[in-house]
Amino acid sequence: MLGSMTQSPQKSAPPNRPARAGMNAQERQQLNAVETQEWLDSLAYVFADAGDNRAAELLEELDHYAYFHGAPITFKQNTPYINTIDVEAQPEYPGDAEIERKIRNIIRWNAVAMVIKANKNSDGIGGHLSTYASAAELLEVGFNHFFRGHGAGQDRDLIFYQGHASPGVYARSFLEGRFDEARMNRFRRELQPEGAGLSSYPHPWLMPDYWEFPTVSMGLGPIQAIYQARFIKYLENRSLKPKGDAKVWAFLGDGEMDEPQSIGAIRFAAYENLDNLIFVLNANLQRLDGPVRANSKVIQEFEALFRGAGWNVIKVIWDSKWDELLSRDYNGHIVKRFELLVDGESQRYAAFGGKELREKFFNTPELKALIEGWSDADLELLNRGGHDINKIYAAYASAVQHKGSPTIIIPRTVKGYGLGESAQARNVAHQVKKLDFHTLKDLRDTLELPLTDEQVEHLEYYHPGPDSPEVKYALERRAALGGPIPARKVEYPHPTIPNGEFYEEFARGSGDRQVSTTMAAVQIISKLLRDKEIGKLVVPIVPDEARTFGMDALVPRIGIYSPRGQTYTPVDSGSLMAYKESVDGQMLEEGITEDGAMASWIAAGTAYANHGVPTIPFFVLYSMFGMQRVGDLVWAAADQRARGFILGATAGRTTLAGEGLQHQDGNSHLQAYVVPNLKTYDPAFAYELAVIIESGIQRMYVDGIDEFYYVTVDNENEVQPAMPADGRSHEEIREGIVRGLYRLQRSALKKPKLQAQILAGGPAMGAAQEAVTMLEKYGVAADLWSVTSYKELHQDALLAQRHNMLHPTAEPRVPYVAQQLSKENAPGVLISVSDYIKLGADGLSGHLDRKLWTLGTDGFGRSEARAELRDFFEVDAKHVVLATLYALQRDGKIKGEVVAQAIADLGIDTERDAPVLR
Repeated sequence: MLGSMTQSPQKSAPPNRPARAGMNAQERQQLNAVETQEWLDSLAYVFADAGDNRAAELLEELDHYAYFHGAPITFKQNTPYINTIDVEAQPEYPGDAEIERKIRNIIRWNAVAMVIKANKNSDGIGGHLSTYASAAELLEVGFNHFFRGHGAGQDRDLIFYQGHASPGVYARSFLEGRFDEARMNRFRRELQPEGAGLSSYPHPWLMPDYWEFPTVSMGLGPIQAIYQARFIKYLENRSLKPKGDAKVWAFLGDGEMDEPQSIGAIRFAAYENLDNLIFVLNANLQRLDGPVRANSKVIQEFEALFRGAGWNVIKVIWDSKWDELLSRDYNGHIVKRFELLVDGESQRYAAFGGKELREKFFNTPELKALIEGWSDADLELLNRGGHDINKIYAAYASAVQHKGSPTIIIPRTVKGYGLGESAQARNVAHQVKKLDFHTLKDLRDTLELPLTDEQVEHLEYYHPGPDSPEVKYALERRAALGGPIPARKVEYPHPTIPNGEFYEEFARGSGDRQVSTTMAAVQIISKLLRDKEIGKLVVPIVPDEARTFGMDALVPRIGIYSPRGQTYTPVDSGSLMAYKESVDGQMLEEGITEDGAMASWIAAGTAYANHGVPTIPFFVLYSMFGMQRVGDLVWAAADQRARGFILGATAGRTTLAGEGLQHQDGNSHLQAYVVPNLKTYDPAFAYELAVIIESGIQRMYVDGIDEFYYVTVDNENEVQPAMPADGRSHEEIREGIVRGLYRLQRSALKKPKLQAQILAGGPAMGAAQEAVTMLEKYGVAADLWSVTSYKELHQDALLAQRHNMLHPTAEPRVPYVAQQLSKENAPGVLISVSDYIKLGADGLSGHLDRKLWTLGTDGFGRSEARAELRDFFEVDAKHVVLATLYALQRDGKIKGEVVAQAIADLGIDTERDAPVLR
């Protein structure tokens, strides 16, 4: 046993050992060799007598001792380029290896046949062969022994499949009898009259009973898997889900890891101790165009990255055949040769076989001696570990038992494995969608399938029959693991939600108190959190902006979720707004990561389907940093039918005084518009916001509609008015708010000659209200309309237009916006003013009975005060007045001289450049 590290090192020579000082170089070298062997022998004794853990303890003590005494020890993030799990530590494989091989062969063939047949029937339809070819063993070991289905209850696993491997997953479902041959023939053909097809990749929107997670937008699978694993812990720690042993498996590609989102949250996963998370990084060494890291070893790169981030790393590099050589290699020549390998060299061996391996890898006398008597055929059996089910099983078994940190398994595979010279390990492997007849016959023979040449030529699927040993085995294994997968099942208790009375305080207005709509949103969330029925289901999510959004008052009340609890006394302890972290905290404070917060929101927004818990997430983000940054994740959320609210706080191009170009949002609604099932709203008042949230909760969580909401709220403090009480019922106004438009107020002018209808919403409402008063001086009676959603109005108009086009002899449908703004109901010119770019309102053009004149904030932001910003973007009251008068002139109602005089009276500079040009 070593002494304390604080003891002085021994300076004199050990007894019976000559001092090095008087030795020549050769003598020193000989002594060093003897000394090294003595240390190794001692360590071998410890291994044999006390075991691996004791050996590790000694090495750690030695490391500390040497470091303390100044030894120049270089930190190494990598272990040797060999398998992490020693052959002697491998558990016995529990399955029937032979029948599983037959199952893999059947699936491999059917996956290939499906893709090639699809392209033969419709040239260019696409699909991928090589990814599943590399991942077949990785997936099949999981399907047969690890992946737990819905029948496992709280232990059910969530699996993110490598998107390009979808043909293999479909082929397994075909073997299991979940898909028939006709449906296999509709791969990538989802619009055929014969029935449902198979989507190109994992798409829950298109196959809602099958796929759970979309993964082919590369980089989004890893970050979503991390936050799904964390949300499981969140649900368990808050007692919303029974504690279980569920794992989140994410199958990823090595090329995919170049995406920033792929690795951007890996440190977070380790910090959260997500031992329920397992990455399987399929290192086939190739991306779409060629090698991932031809001049180095990408597996070593990933090992260093993930070990440094705190992950448990398991490398599966070499298959069992290599163990035979390694066991005889007492001097470590093969391991040293492994260290010299680069991936570009490895690809040549996978592509060109045993002869290349003999000539280029076994290239020293010592290495040649190890393979003496081996034929090239023998050498070709030296495979990569990712195709060895024994190695894979050992890695998976170790991963599921590991505690305290997430695990990444890095198996080394061959892209296009078994697909012949045209695909296997070739740079073009990812793009191969067709194989010639000769290659197909070779594949059939390799897979040992009873198909005739004619059947091969016609790309017939092979199914051994429902009573065959292969099918029975596959179904028995799935039954033992909880049923078929992939499978998406939506079963959750529909919550009792607050009725309209719950929101009445917002309909009454704020009295004399000035409140921003951002603060109104926080008040609504706060009230929902107190609700006895659904309060526990509300999940507030912020990316380190709680104080900016006025949400800091929620922190001491509901706490910030932390799996560690609070192991310190916060600096503001004892204050009303003390910072509070707790294991059962309700708020998710994600730090400065919009992507991470959005992935967290997706996990909460899909919990109704993934866990049977209808959590209601409110992701409050900085609107400018929201949609611009998380657009791809928003699309993924739409694909997987997420539900909940995204609140774009401090929204608008002119509300953020002093912030400038990067912070001021004039375009998030347009970015949100393109997502089909994302409803977008821009309320001006607190009561509108309350109506929108009430309607959204009802539609999503009670009616079960797969949609979600983007709602912008601003930070300008104003008196919040009461809901209009002008003879209309609240229900009528509520309908208008939800549908996107209602009349806020009528003009007070009696018998006017000039009339106008002014449309405004969100931060632009104040300028519109002021303009209504100013226009009275010009004899213009202007009614004011609140537009809560241009998207809702536009979509309704498009649907009416489509119906009328398809039913030309029927009574035409009139869009809601055209009904409300018809000349009979709303006479005069139409003017729209928005704090967002004009294109949002311009979408209504062509759906009204006259022109809509639009004002908006096209251009870059500026650091200024609100009044100056609104003048700069020409959306303040005087520009609304000008637009109205000009529209009246174009309508022939007034002369140009009246407009020119108004320009002079209002002090508008007619020669300055348009804001979009500055």
